[in-house]
Amino acid sequence: MQLEEMLAYNKQFVEGENYRDYVTDSIPNKRMVLFTCMDSRLVELLPKALNIQNGDVKMVKNAGAILRDPFDSVMKSILVAIYELKAEEVAVIGHHDCGMSKMETEAFADKMKDQGIPQDTLKTLNSGGIDLEQEFSGFSRVEDSVEQSVSIIRSHPLLPEYVKVHGMVIDPHTGKLDVVTKDE
Repeated sequence: MQLEEMLAYNKQFVEGENYRDYVTDSIPNKRMVLFTCMDSRLVELLPKALNIQNGDVKMVKNAGAILRDPFDSVMKSILVAIYELKAEEVAVIGHHDCGMSKMETEAFADKMKDQGIPQDTLKTLNSGGIDLEQEFSGFSRVEDSVEQSVSIIRSHPLLPEYVKVHGMVIDPHTGKLDVVTKDE
């Protein structure tokens, strides 16, 4: 079981005081929030490609770095980072070869059913105002998705004028970044 291995490693990590190399405070050194995808290929690649060390940025992740609702938990995290943790810039970073670019909501619902979620539950959600098609739909072009997320952040009524919001796409194989939109 993975959890048992993680807990055993953590015990050694703490007992060996290996955490000392990572001690920092809660204010990001680079005064930046990164909103990116949860893709496992980016866990180490993204920070290394951007020269980000522990304590440099606040990082918010979800599937596809998709922001559709200006009042969801992603935007709440961004606003907390700005108002409480002194962030002054936001970077939305999508990536090529993202699973959300291949997302087919019907097939996704079928996987839910295959894993034991009753069809009635899915119907109840849809009739209760939760549109699974909208909730789990992906995108066809990562650049368009990044632009959409950036636009929602930039036009948020609670975003201070001084906060710069940028959009980029990273190649998960090489770490190469391409700028989609840069706030001047």
